Amino acid sequence: MSVLNRFALALSLAVLLLVSAGCCGLSSGDDIAEAVDSFLLGVYLTFRQEDISRPASDDPTPIIFTVEPGETASDIALRLKRLGLITDAELFRLLARYRKADSKLEAGRYELRANMTMEEILEALQHGRLEEVVVTIPEGWRAEQIAEMLEEKVGLDKEEFLTLIRGGGLDPGLEYDFLQSRPPGAGLEGFLFPDTYYLPVRPSALDVIERMLANFDRRFTPEMRQMAAERGMTIYQVVTLASIVEREAVIAEERPIIAGVFLNRLAKGMTLDACPTVQYALGYQEDTGQWWKTPLSLEELDQVNSPYNTYLHPGLPPGPICNPGLASILAVLQPAETDYLYFLAKGDGSHAFAKTFEEHLQNRQRYQR
Repeated sequence: MSVLNRFALALSLAVLLLVSAGCCGLSSGDDIAEAVDSFLLGVYLTFRQEDISRPASDDPTPIIFTVEPGETASDIALRLKRLGLITDAELFRLLARYRKADSKLEAGRYELRANMTMEEILEALQHGRLEEVVVTIPEGWRAEQIAEMLEEKVGLDKEEFLTLIRGGGLDPGLEYDFLQSRPPGAGLEGFLFPDTYYLPVRPSALDVIERMLANFDRRFTPEMRQMAAERGMTIYQVVTLASIVEREAVIAEERPIIAGVFLNRLAKGMTLDACPTVQYALGYQEDTGQWWKTPLSLEELDQVNSPYNTYLHPGLPPGPICNPGLASILAVLQPAETDYLYFLAKGDGSHAFAKTFEEHLQNRQRYQR
């Protein structure tokens, strides 16, 4: 049947359906609009049936495809096209919408092939999830902690993971614009977005990193990028400061205040005096099995010779010290407007804030005995 004949047949059937719908009581404006929308979409998809039924290629090689929590049909379609599993992302999205499957594409891991039709792929993404492991990456972990967890949970090659993170080595086709503000030689610390991931057993290091970066790309919205630009900060600077806020803050409500303190100090050319940056510089502690050494001595704050020691070097450290969550990133973008320049831990998770060094000394006498 020719394309023109198929279109005419679809149009005739759709008109009959609309007439039938009217006879069946679909009289409200919303009902009629929905029926018209469905009619037009159905006509279009009938017109594109050959494209829907034609696989992207004849390659039968299995490809493991993972749908992440919160991904939309549009997100999924774009990744399917990028992997060569479909040839038209918009057509796939419209097909999912017409079949009312766009809300049924469940997070999980699936085995797909490029020789499957769009309809077969759409069906597979609603059923047939493969065995997977649910892994939650906490906010504030450094790359080494994440690597250790992934090695334990899913058999990830820890050394390969860290090599990619430290060198920033990525497939050139998967570069992200938010990474462009990194200085030369900077790695990916700070951009491994903490979240819950559905991973296969023994995934590749590159696969996991790409998922984390794609998640960061979704969560760090265009509006947030605009907010960073309005503050005169690069994304790398925002993430670097957010990583310090993440390690300092215990109580959620204090994040914007702590971020404001650091921004006030930066504006005045003061050192940040952030203990977590010294902890990051010290690295793994063999005697205690800690990545974040506690407690820190005054000697360590003054003597740890590292560009990450913000007691010795003004401004931001060379890069993020951990991978911050969304709340800490937003705290940097939307800090509390105060005159505070100092804060210290009270010992119960909260902090005492001060505008002057004299007030800060009084807080020390009160809370640090």
